[in-house]
Amino acid sequence: MFSGSPPVHLMWSSMYNPEKQKLKRRVDWRRLSGLFRPYIWQEVQITICIAATSMLGLMPPLLTLSIIDKAIPKNDFNLLLLDVGLMLASALVSGLIGVYQGYLGSFVGESIIRDLHTRLVTHLHHMPLSFFASTKTGEIMNRVSNDVEAVDSVVTMTMVAIMTNVLIIITTLFAIFALDVRLAALSLVLIPLMVLPLWPVGRRMYDARKRTRSKRDEMHAATQETLSVSGIVLVKSFVKEDLERKRFFNLADDLMKLEVNVAMVGRWFLMAITVMITAGPAAIWLLGGWLAINHGVTVGVLVSFVALLGRLYTPVSSLAGVQIQVVSALAVFERIFDYLDMSEEQDSPEAIVLKETDGAVRFDDVTFVYPGTNRGVRNLSFEINPGQMVAIVGPSGAGKSTIAQLLPRLFDPDSGAISIDSININDITRTSVRSHIGIVMQETYLFHDTILANLKYAREEASEDEFIQACKAANIHEFISSLPDGYKTIVGERGHKLSGGERQRLAMARVLLKDPKILILDEATSSLDTENEAAIQAALVPLMQGRSTLVVAHRLSTIMNADCIYVIEDGSIVERGTHSELLLAGGAYARLYRANMS
Repeated sequence: MFSGSPPVHLMWSSMYNPEKQKLKRRVDWRRLSGLFRPYIWQEVQITICIAATSMLGLMPPLLTLSIIDKAIPKNDFNLLLLDVGLMLASALVSGLIGVYQGYLGSFVGESIIRDLHTRLVTHLHHMPLSFFASTKTGEIMNRVSNDVEAVDSVVTMTMVAIMTNVLIIITTLFAIFALDVRLAALSLVLIPLMVLPLWPVGRRMYDARKRTRSKRDEMHAATQETLSVSGIVLVKSFVKEDLERKRFFNLADDLMKLEVNVAMVGRWFLMAITVMITAGPAAIWLLGGWLAINHGVTVGVLVSFVALLGRLYTPVSSLAGVQIQVVSALAVFERIFDYLDMSEEQDSPEAIVLKETDGAVRFDDVTFVYPGTNRGVRNLSFEINPGQMVAIVGPSGAGKSTIAQLLPRLFDPDSGAISIDSININDITRTSVRSHIGIVMQETYLFHDTILANLKYAREEASEDEFIQACKAANIHEFISSLPDGYKTIVGERGHKLSGGERQRLAMARVLLKDPKILILDEATSSLDTENEAAIQAALVPLMQGRSTLVVAHRLSTIMNADCIYVIEDGSIVERGTHSELLLAGGAYARLYRANMS
C-alpha cells in the first residue's frame, strides 16, 4: 500500500467489486469446446484411434461365437487356431493404437491446461490495481493454481472417455442387433433407468462443488496471510499460534464435511447402476436360455451376446459417472471464466504510443475521489518541468500517494487532466506511459531470486557492465561484491535477506537500468535509519540526474533542494514554494518542518 492512502476496507472494496464483474450465465459447451479448437487435428486422430479400437473390441466376442458354433462342433482345429490368433492380434493392435491415443490425449489435455493457466495469469496481469487490493491473494492463487488443476482430468481424460464410450456403445448396438433383435431389445430396457436420474444428481454435485471451491478460497487466503514472511512475524509477535491453529482447523473441518457430502452425492445412484450391470446379463441368460431351448438360438450367439453386454452397460455406466464429473467440473470452470470475464484495464481506441518524452508533467485541475469515501485529491494543479525535482509533502492521508498513483495511470482522474509533454495521458496507452516512469516505493518488492535476476527485470538485455555501473551509482555494488555468491546471491522472499537500505538501493539500481525520463519516489527513505538514509540520499543524486522527479516525502530533510515543494492538506494544495520560501512564510510547511525536526 502507498502511505497516505485511505483505509483499505473503505477504499478498495468500493473501487472494485469482483461479484459485479462476473458473467451471470452458466458456462456453456461452446465456450468449453473453444479450448479444444487449436488442437483439432490431434482430436481428429484421437477420434480415428477410438473408432479403430472400438471396432477391434468387437472381435473377441464375435470370434467366441465362431469358436463355439463352428470350430469346436466341426472339430476344425485350423479354424480354432485362426480365431484365437485373430483374438490375440486384435488385442495387440488395439493396445498399440491405445498407446498412441493416450499420448495424443495427454498432449491435448496438458496443452489446454497450459493455455488456460497462461490466459488466466496474463489476464490477471492486466487487471486494475484495485482488483488486487480488494481480493485476497490466497483466493487469486487458488483460482490460478488449484482451480485449473481441478479441471485437468476433465480435459485430459474425461472428454476422451466420452468419445470412447459413445463409439463403443454405437458399435456394440450394431453388433447385438445383428446377433438377435429380441435379445437386443431386452438389453436396451435397462438403459433409461441408468440415464434418467443423471440430471438431479448432477445438479446436486454442481452446487456441492461450488461450495467446496469457495471454502478452499478461504483456506488458501488464511494460509497465504499467515505463512508469508510478514504474516508469520505478526503471528509470532502476538503469540497467536493457537488462535491460528483453531481458525485453520475450523476452515479445514468445514471443507472436510463439504468434501464428504460431495463424495456421497450420487452414491446410491451409482450403486443402482452396479446392480443393473449384473441384472442385465441375468435377464439375457433367462430369455436367451428360453430361446435356446425352444426357438433354436445357438449357445455361441448367447455367450457372444452376454459378452457384448459388458461393452454396452459398462460404457453407459461410465458415461453416467463422467456426466457427474463434468457437471462438477463446470462449477470450477465457471469460477475460472468468472475471472477471465472481469474487465481489464482498457486504453482508448485512439490512444497513441509515446515513444519519446522530455519529461514535462502537468496536473491541470485534477480531481480524484475513492468511491464510497471523501478521500482523494481535488482541483489539483501543478507542473514539473523537464529535469526538475518537485516534492509533495503533507500530513498522513492528505492525498500525497494518490498523486503518485495517478501519474502512471494506476488510477484515472474523475475530472481534470494529467499530461506528459502536453499530451493527456488518457490519450496515451498505459504501457507507454509506464515505460517512461520509474517508481521507487517505501516498501520495495524483490522476487525470491538472485540479485542479478531482480536487476534483469528492468532490462533483460543489459550487459554485465551496465548492471555493475547501475549498482555503483546506487551505492550497492561494493556490498554485492562482498557477498560469497555476489550477484548470484538469492535475496529471499520479498528480499528479506537484505536490510531495508540494501533493498532500497537495489531498487534504485533497477530503476537506473530502466532509465526512465520521469521518476517517482514515494516515501523512499521514510522507514530507514539515519545511516541508511544517508546512503540512499547519495544514491539518489545519480538517479535523479537529468530526470523529472516527483518526490512524495515524509522526511522533509530529503527534499530541501527541491525546485518546488507543494504542501497538501485534505487533498488540496495549500502552499507552494522552495524550502527557504516556505519556511519564511511560517505556514503549514513551517509547522511540518518543526514537527519533523523535533
